[in-house]
Amino acid sequence: MVQPERRRRSRALLARRLTHHHWTLEGTNTGPGGTGHHVRISGFEVWKLDANGLIAESRGQFDEASFNHQLKHGFDVTPK
Repeated sequence: MVQPERRRRSRALLARRLTHHHWTLEGTNTGPGGTGHHVRISGFEVWKLDANGLIAESRGQFDEASFNHQLKHGFDVTPK
């Protein structure tokens, strides 16, 4: 679990009934057994909307290997 300062930036592009949602998640691994390490990952989702504009299908991707590495070793949040 990544918390508590969950910051999520997102950008959505709407084209007819397909929405491309790009996101970045930043936070600290503070869940049960958490390491206290900072993580930052980005990914995207493609949503297919139904006639009412609700999400009917969602497919997404993020770099799971990088996420797991950051859970164990952290992400340097120091400004460069």
